[in-house]
Amino acid sequence: MKNRKTMKAAVIDRYGPPEIQSIRRVAVPEPSAGEVRLEVHVATVGRTDTATLRGHPFFARLMTGLLKPKMQTLGMDFAGVVDAVGDGVSSFKVGDRVFGISPENFGAHAEYLCIPADGAIAHIPDILPFDQAVVGEGAWYASGTTDMLSKGDRCLIYGASGAIGTAAVQLAKARGAFVVAVVGTRHLELAKNLGADHIVNYETEDFTKIGERFDLVFDAVGKTSWRACRPLLNKDGVFSATDLGPGWSNIVLSTWFGITGSRRVRIPFPENAPGFIRHLAELMARGEYRGVFDRYYALEDIVDAFRYVETEQKTGIVVILPD
Repeated sequence: MKNRKTMKAAVIDRYGPPEIQSIRRVAVPEPSAGEVRLEVHVATVGRTDTATLRGHPFFARLMTGLLKPKMQTLGMDFAGVVDAVGDGVSSFKVGDRVFGISPENFGAHAEYLCIPADGAIAHIPDILPFDQAVVGEGAWYASGTTDMLSKGDRCLIYGASGAIGTAAVQLAKARGAFVVAVVGTRHLELAKNLGADHIVNYETEDFTKIGERFDLVFDAVGKTSWRACRPLLNKDGVFSATDLGPGWSNIVLSTWFGITGSRRVRIPFPENAPGFIRHLAELMARGEYRGVFDRYYALEDIVDAFRYVETEQKTGIVVILPD
């Protein structure tokens, strides 16, 4: 039985490589008014965690802490059981199975986590076990791009095998788009199973020369560019990316196209996390969305999990099991 006064957590005191993290016992947080506390059953390590750990890019430290990180424990994605509620909470009760993301304070790399009851948290559909419910982060980031799509639009997703890419394929299909997925050889079957209408193997074919045009090209892994993808776009087509681009070109271009009003290059930041997580729960309950999971690590092995994510070779989601 767990000690309800202290808990295990992966703690950081400064920016740096994965090795600076240490597993310590810290005080269990108490829910404030309007908050719920949950016992974390499952968390993840994603690109946001690895970037935040290293304080990269540097300007992001304006939000995470200039000289050292404001948050001592990382982890955005969570799934677990509500074990305490603060005053004024009626939407959740002790014992509820929940999932979601904590995009502002992180904290899921621990045994317990407090989050606002009106935040990005929702009930886990009955059909799902905990380890298949930690799907929020990649899907939320993907939604910033897929929300541009309407029924019948054509989109190409480059890097459709990572946490963001696998989410983007499913969210685009849910919006009625025609989806072309660009992946490597070992992920061809995965892309097919996710519902992609056409699949391009970048190891054997130049995806920029497939002779098709799209309303949206989404670089879900930060490994291509506007210049390379421009021939794929319709007259008013949009290039969207999750990365700054070579030489920060995506930042420069998105700013320029924003000034001109055409907005043909974008680095979208998703909005309305609470609303999206509730929508995602509905999609999962209907069987229209599922997570893709790669490796599972115990909390004590979180350094290895970070190292693996930094190889940029993961397929879908890397899971942490705090208990």
